[in-house]
Amino acid sequence: MISDLDIILRILAAAALGAVIGLEQQRNNQPAGLRTHIIIVVGAALAMVMSINMAIQYLPTGTAGDPTRLAAQVVSGIGLLCAGAILRYGVNVKGLATAASLWTMAMVGLAVGGGYYLPAVATTALLWITLVILTFMENRFIRSYVTRQVIVVAEDRPMLLEEVRRITLKHVKLISHLRIEKNFHKKHTRIEAEVTLLEGETLERLMDDLGQIPGVHGCKII
Repeated sequence: MISDLDIILRILAAAALGAVIGLEQQRNNQPAGLRTHIIIVVGAALAMVMSINMAIQYLPTGTAGDPTRLAAQVVSGIGLLCAGAILRYGVNVKGLATAASLWTMAMVGLAVGGGYYLPAVATTALLWITLVILTFMENRFIRSYVTRQVIVVAEDRPMLLEEVRRITLKHVKLISHLRIEKNFHKKHTRIEAEVTLLEGETLERLMDDLGQIPGVHGCKII
């Protein structure tokens, strides 16, 4: 069986590896930071160690023990926490990288609990490189696009939708969805468009141009 001292050493090793990734996530103000990563990795490591020890403990009694049973529950259960790390901001979804790092660090915890120190360290190092270095290169050399929702409210009249579409395309790369609602009683039209543009670009000029369209009462971008 794994001794108590060895269990403590494995838990401390797991906490150290979790701190490496958790600190990077905390620095970038992600939903799951230092404490969350450490807690998950330590819990996964303890689950793996206890699973191994319990399988060995009950082996003399003739009871078949499966040391992977608790580990399998960690793999499936961590998905609940990962889902909580994924947040929706308007039409954009953020937190996917954080959720993936949580799941991966849970696997690191299982590896440390099983005594696979070198693979656990290598996985942590690769994950850190992905989150830090590749993110820097992506922001520096790859043009990132974001999605925004443009809402225009105007008086109902012919060719209104075409004018809104034409002016919007002057400022964005793509219009992916276009919806229109008409209130025939009040003779008002509401146009919603999901647009794609380079991250960091402002849409103030788009709002100003849309406001110049005859009959437009208001414009909102989220």
